[in-house]
Amino acid sequence: MGAARRCNLPDLLSVDPRDMALRGHGLNLKREHYARVLDGGALHPVDWFEIVSENFFHPGGRPWAVLERLRQLRPVALHGTAMGLGNLHGVPADYLRRLKELIDRVEPTHVSDHLCFVGDAEEYTHELLPLPFTEAAARHVSDQISRVQDFLGCRIAVENVSAYLRFEADEFDEIDFLKAVAERADCHLLLDLNNLWVNGQNHGFDPVDQLARLPAERIIEFHLSGASFADGVWFDTHVGPVPNPVWQLYRHALAHVGPRPTLVEWDTDVPDYETAAAECARAARIERLREAA
Repeated sequence: MGAARRCNLPDLLSVDPRDMALRGHGLNLKREHYARVLDGGALHPVDWFEIVSENFFHPGGRPWAVLERLRQLRPVALHGTAMGLGNLHGVPADYLRRLKELIDRVEPTHVSDHLCFVGDAEEYTHELLPLPFTEAAARHVSDQISRVQDFLGCRIAVENVSAYLRFEADEFDEIDFLKAVAERADCHLLLDLNNLWVNGQNHGFDPVDQLARLPAERIIEFHLSGASFADGVWFDTHVGPVPNPVWQLYRHALAHVGPRPTLVEWDTDVPDYETAAAECARAARIERLREAA
């Protein structure tokens, strides 16, 4: 693979997801794999990498040295965990300023975060907490996404999260809520297939049926990962290889949405690079078989 290609982010305001420069199958950058990047080791079959935005808000040190080297080898996407689109007081101005500085420096292919809340003005919980699926919540997060996009000058993608409870006040189901937010804010969707599957198991719905109701034209990326089962509940733990039911859901996603950049997440008990990269290779094989069918 040659030099990494980078999009001009404002162009994403009108780009069709199928025409994005980013292609193929990626990994989230983990410190366990830093040496592989710095030493110039072969990165194949990984086509691109995702970094957690907040981890790079302060330039300097070994992580930044790895990132600068990585940018020479592969495209890089930014994925946040602390924007807090559902927070009552909105996304802090200082957070947006730091994110804009990071975008200007890294020149990512695209920017994403989660459709959730993470705390309030007094406390950050370090959790991706689910939102009530209400008209008021949809209006609030849509306004926040629009504010973020206006500040950054580009469309962002928002990710569906796993949830282990439902609110009595819910007025929508999850898919109608996602659709309402995406349409009102005119944003992209990042579809985490593991989260969709986990929610289906925990709340008794068919994730394939839910998937078929999503607007394919707004989905610009898939996430795949492992999950854990304990005390009668499935948890989105990003541990181990992608389970077979999620691979099957990926096949349905390719049929409904079409090929999209696909990220394999492995955040707990992170294995060596070859083991993690093998999951990318498997996703690529599934995509090729689907296209050949």
